[in-house]
Amino acid sequence: MRIKKTLLLFMSLFLIMGLVQVPANAKAASTTLKLGVNDKLSAIEAVSVKGTYYVPLRKLADELKWTLTGLTDGIHVAGGTGSLTLLSKDGGAVLKDGTTVPMSTFVQDGKLMAPLKVSAYLGYSISYAGDKYLLRVKDGSALLTDAAYTDKYAAELKPKAPVVPVTPVTPAEPGKPGRTVYLTFDDGPSATTGELLDILHKYDVQATFFMLGNNMNEHPAQVKRIAKEGYGLALHGVTHRKEKFYASPAAALAEMSGANATLKKLTGVSTTLIRTPYGSKPYFTKSFRDKVLTQGYHLWDWNVDSYDWKYKQNSDRIYNTVMDQVNKLKASKTNPVILMHDQKATLKVLPRILEKLKKEGYTFKLITKDMEPLNFWKDKR
Repeated sequence: MRIKKTLLLFMSLFLIMGLVQVPANAKAASTTLKLGVNDKLSAIEAVSVKGTYYVPLRKLADELKWTLTGLTDGIHVAGGTGSLTLLSKDGGAVLKDGTTVPMSTFVQDGKLMAPLKVSAYLGYSISYAGDKYLLRVKDGSALLTDAAYTDKYAAELKPKAPVVPVTPVTPAEPGKPGRTVYLTFDDGPSATTGELLDILHKYDVQATFFMLGNNMNEHPAQVKRIAKEGYGLALHGVTHRKEKFYASPAAALAEMSGANATLKKLTGVSTTLIRTPYGSKPYFTKSFRDKVLTQGYHLWDWNVDSYDWKYKQNSDRIYNTVMDQVNKLKASKTNPVILMHDQKATLKVLPRILEKLKKEGYTFKLITKDMEPLNFWKDKR
């Protein structure tokens, strides 16, 4: 009996770590499974890819109250009894002790899918029984046994229809040419950032925030939420005053460094992604770029200007401006980098733009430090 229990323990551990493949003839290998979280059946569906179950990372984080922090090279995940960093470009995961383990992610229907085994590294246990359609993640608060759980939810657990397993695609790699959107917001955070984040969450859209140091100090809770929910963190200086930021190359560097210090203080992380006030041309000349970019910063402008700062409440004008530019880029298979602003007026038109882009098959990704910067000077540093 003791030998049998030991064997089952090892098999469970291997399954959790993804080292045992789900048998090809198992029902779960060609279907999605509904994920159980402790004693409840969640709305999360896990999909099997080559024997490993993947779930939408953000939805799993919401269920388990994890903190997601967007980094320039991946996403930091903290929760349960541990933490790890999911690296971009299929770089694996860096554990709390510095060990790197293999782990792939991919995007499906605009959602970042991560292996369920992420939870095992954070102190959770995972139960799987293909014949009972059981896939469950739990911590010490779970009261039901697996048998009691499957009895309780037997009718809901059985999949309604099979799905075709997808092939993982690294989220940091370019998607279909011209069909990957990099949505960016300048000048935040603001009093309405929470509403903006609610919209992004509703549509499950990723975006990068180029924030001002002064505004981060005024709205620290918004900065923390942006970081916690895994959006992109970037800098826009401190003052947004032309005469101060562009007073000298040293002044520009001081503003970016100051904004970075504020970001680090509020979130525990810093960034190398920057966008200068009013865009890099004509003021951010070579002497400025040499001063700032040699410190490791990466300069980003845009190729789609929403002019939401100009048209304000004229939602139709903003919508048409964005879509006209996006459609022109589509012809050359160029990915749009859309400039919008963290302001109340933008909230009215944003859902309409997101719905249209998603309907046309666009996916949304974060700007990261390993991407080639898009800026008006074509400076690739």
